[in-house]
Amino acid sequence: MKKSFICLFIALIALSSCAQKQIKNMDQFEKISWKELDKSSIAMIHDWMLVGAGTTKDYNMMTASWGNMGWLWEKPISTIYVRPQRHTHNYTEKNDYYTLCFFDKKDKDILLKMGTVSGSNFDKMNYDKLTAIETDNGSIAFEEANLIIECKKIYKSLLKEDEFIDQSIPSKIYPTKDYHTVYIGEIINVWKKK
Repeated sequence: MKKSFICLFIALIALSSCAQKQIKNMDQFEKISWKELDKSSIAMIHDWMLVGAGTTKDYNMMTASWGNMGWLWEKPISTIYVRPQRHTHNYTEKNDYYTLCFFDKKDKDILLKMGTVSGSNFDKMNYDKLTAIETDNGSIAFEEANLIIECKKIYKSLLKEDEFIDQSIPSKIYPTKDYHTVYIGEIINVWKKK
C-alpha cells in the first residue's frame, strides 16, 4: 500500500511538471486605438516581433522581421509572411486571428530563441521566458510584450517566382523556392503595457 502511494505521488509530480503553463489574463495591458501607434511600423518590425496564432490549448509563435502595417481596403491592416515549412504556418492557416507582439530591447534573447527553434521539436508553449495570455477573441499573446496587435485574417496568397519584377530577389532570398504565404489581417485590437 505504501509503495503504491509513493508511486502515485511520483506520477502526480511528473504530470504536474509536464503541464502547460497557466494562461494569464490581459489586465497588465490597456486597449488603445490603432491610431495611437506612434512608433514607425518599419522600425517596430525591423526590431523583430513575435507572430502568434492558435488557441490556449494549442498555439505556436515565431520571430519575424518581415511585415508591414498600413491602410488597405478601407481598413487598418498588417501583412505578415510565413514560409510553409515553418511550424507556425500550420497555425496561421487554421486560425482566423493572429497576433503581433513587440518587446523591449532587453527581451531580444526571447525573440532570438523563438526565431532559432521550431515548435515542431521544441515545446514553445512551455518556454519559461514567455507567459501566454488570451485575448477576448481567444488569440494568443504574451505577457512579456510591451505592445500587442491582434489581427483578423482577410486575405492570403502564396508568393510566386514569376510575379517578381526584380528577379534577383527569388534567386537570393528563395534559392530552394520556399516562397512565403502572405497574410493580410485587419487590425482589430491594439494593447500597450500599462
